Amino acid sequence: MSRDGSHTQRGVVRGHLPVVNPQLFADIYDEHAHAVFAHAVRMTGDRAGAEDIVSLTFLEARRLRDTLDGVTGRRAWLFGVATNVIRNTRRAARRHREAMTRLPPPEAAPDVAEAVVSRLADSAEAAAALAVLGRLRRADREVLLLHVWSGLTHEEVARACGVPAGTVRSRLSRARARLRVLVTAHLAQSPPRGHLPAPRPTREGTL
Repeated sequence: MSRDGSHTQRGVVRGHLPVVNPQLFADIYDEHAHAVFAHAVRMTGDRAGAEDIVSLTFLEARRLRDTLDGVTGRRAWLFGVATNVIRNTRRAARRHREAMTRLPPPEAAPDVAEAVVSRLADSAEAAAALAVLGRLRRADREVLLLHVWSGLTHEEVARACGVPAGTVRSRLSRARARLRVLVTAHLAQSPPRGHLPAPRPTREGTL
């Protein structure tokens, strides 16, 4: 980790939780930050991500400062904290990937458009819903697709997204309401079904 990077990370850490002995904690950071960074790189293979791991590790160390005061092998203890941080970030990334893998491929979208809009039976409305899905908030869209499209229960969606079931319900309600507004507006801007646009005028003597 570069000298400038070390100073940046130290600044990030110092901007958070208060510490009983700031100088002691600063000394611990200066002594062990590079080793924690190297450990994170070895564990993840990602130097940029390792910088974040260092910040999170020392933030967690501040939260556990009462434990840290009684630790003799501080480097090993910090490695343990860093390892737990890495596991947590991997778990969160895995939950997100699992949620994404439940989404059908783009080419399957026309076949499930009716399910996405639930009780919207008209094919024009289904196509409109498909067209405006991308305008929903990402979190709301994920919940809507996982519940309505993939058929997961509220509890299953909550586990996939890593949020409480109550949050899933509120996002789902908001997504449905917003989707109906967007569909109505989209249909209002579209020409009626079966309507052909008027032919463009041609110059006299030309086809």
